[in-house]
Amino acid sequence: MRLVTYRRAAAAPRVGVLTEDRVVDLPGFASMQELLERGPTGIDEARAAAQAATTTHPLAEVTLLAPLPRPRTMRDFMLVEEHVRNSFGDVPEEWFRIPVHWKCNPDTVIGPDVEAPWPYYTDKLDYELEVAAVIGAPLFRASVEEAAAAIAGYTIFNDWSARDIQFREMSVGIGPAFGKDFATTLGPCLTTADAFDATGARMRARVNGETWSEGSIGAMRFSFPEVIATLSEYQPLHPGDVLGGGTAGRGCGLELDRWIRPGDVVELEVDGIGVLRNTVGQPDAPGARTVDLRRPTEEQEEVP
Repeated sequence: MRLVTYRRAAAAPRVGVLTEDRVVDLPGFASMQELLERGPTGIDEARAAAQAATTTHPLAEVTLLAPLPRPRTMRDFMLVEEHVRNSFGDVPEEWFRIPVHWKCNPDTVIGPDVEAPWPYYTDKLDYELEVAAVIGAPLFRASVEEAAAAIAGYTIFNDWSARDIQFREMSVGIGPAFGKDFATTLGPCLTTADAFDATGARMRARVNGETWSEGSIGAMRFSFPEVIATLSEYQPLHPGDVLGGGTAGRGCGLELDRWIRPGDVVELEVDGIGVLRNTVGQPDAPGARTVDLRRPTEEQEEVP
């Protein structure tokens, strides 16, 4: 089952089920977060409601939003060795021992077909081809088996990255922050765990219709249940928490030394989930700012 958050015209967002070319309305849920908080019962209720539904809408007449417009929390892991090696040259030994990650900004989530922002301070905006797991039950000190049972479903995850400032801030030994926190795209749907191949689904990224990246979700060093169980040892996890699995090998422009441009159409496709499409916006005007995050020019660097 592919769950969505959608809107018709100027109406309030609603929860539905995506079929081939229609959205089935689910009147029993105020939001995706509420559905997730009901746990496995919520998924069962959604499935029953979809089968009995009388209200459906042509897909062309609705706007799909991010399936979870405001996640409770977001974390993004770096779990694919090829991506690490291509991006940084060497793979640190600790990468093999620890599911390393950073915490994302849940307040800057955007959905399908929304224009992706281009911050004024970057010349190298990048996409990332990822899948995320969404938690649907409270967890604390969970086993791997309990963690697996708590995954409500999966969605496509694109943490847009300002590569130049990302590496600048990480050279200080902290971050990323400015390099990542301005936008993450989720969508187009939340495919329930029983309907998704979390070990072998194929992934691909296209820019203006040309395939740039291809890979498989099965290349992760740690599985989603292993990651979730490890997190839960000292951190309570809750429905609505989103965990990105990390970029597929050769799944971003940085690895390819190919860079998207304003106006490009970026499509991320994952078998069993669908296609997540965004158009890249124009760079923001720098303007007058208290702190200018742009890389200093040579002339500015010479000023003591």
